Amino acid sequence: MKLHQISVFLENKPGQLKAVCQALADAGINILTLSLADTKQFGVLHLITPEWERAQDALKQSGFIASVNEVLAVEVADRPGGLVEILNAIEAAGLNVEYMYAFTFGDKGRASLIFRFSDADAAVAQLKASGINLIGKVELFARAGK
Repeated sequence: MKLHQISVFLENKPGQLKAVCQALADAGINILTLSLADTKQFGVLHLITPEWERAQDALKQSGFIASVNEVLAVEVADRPGGLVEILNAIEAAGLNVEYMYAFTFGDKGRASLIFRFSDADAAVAQLKASGINLIGKVELFARAGK
């Protein structure tokens, strides 16, 4: 159920995001989804690709600091209150959402969100016990046409 996400630390200056994307493009690696957050000095780029090991190697060879984190893809009802149901289950288990971002597709009234939780294993158990659908990497990549 857990996915591997690459986190890349970037200086907050022009051209850094392009350089990451260029390194992955040169290696023939497609990005399925990404999120970028910044401060005045640096940014953190989170991205998911089916080829996370190759992506990490390509980025490190290009001089970037790239680490791997475990995240979960969670299916949510695409309606008011859909996200609240997931957050209720997480709160009931005493877990923290470290960050989240949307995936780029929905399916029949459902949306997909990527979550980083304080304890991924506990989150998997709690979400499953609450009847919330987790999207595995095979299904996620299939939905994305990869």
